[in-house]
Amino acid sequence: MKKIIGLFALLFILTPNADAQTKIGGIVMPNVMKVGDQYLKMNGGGMREKYWIDLYVGVLYLANKSSDADKIISADEPMAIKMRIVSGMVSNSKLEDAVRDGMEKSTNGNIEPVKDRMEKLIAEGFKDDVEDGDEFDLIYMPGKGTTLKKNNKALVTVEGLDFKKALFGVWLCDEPAQESLKKKMLGL
Repeated sequence: MKKIIGLFALLFILTPNADAQTKIGGIVMPNVMKVGDQYLKMNGGGMREKYWIDLYVGVLYLANKSSDADKIISADEPMAIKMRIVSGMVSNSKLEDAVRDGMEKSTNGNIEPVKDRMEKLIAEGFKDDVEDGDEFDLIYMPGKGTTLKKNNKALVTVEGLDFKKALFGVWLCDEPAQESLKKKMLGL
């Protein structure tokens, strides 16, 4: 009997976990993201909408869950935001405009200290066409900077904790891209 129970326990451990992914707006997103040699957990995620149109799923990944936006923005620790495009309405120029507008808001209008690096991210990260289903990862690593990946291909790395604060603030600042998405990314 003990052998049978042990066998079932082993099968349970080796069976893929149904909770390894979460559905957000019908889109399956991973609950864990590997960053360097560390595994980050989904803090929360939601759908970015505009005029009732679903644009992308946005998910925040942290080492330890938190609902404190200011603490997350300021933290000098590994974290990531994953965006899965779900609409053909999203284009390079719209992403560029959204990043510029969002970083302007997240820096309270003091964009100058990060402006050149923002333009570098835009120029190198959004030069190819955006298509429905594309995935963008913004991955921050202390001492390295923020890397933008598109469909698992690293496009550009931008140095500086100040830049990461401004960029992650696009979703988490007092005037975020979308308040309901911010709350969901914070797990609220």
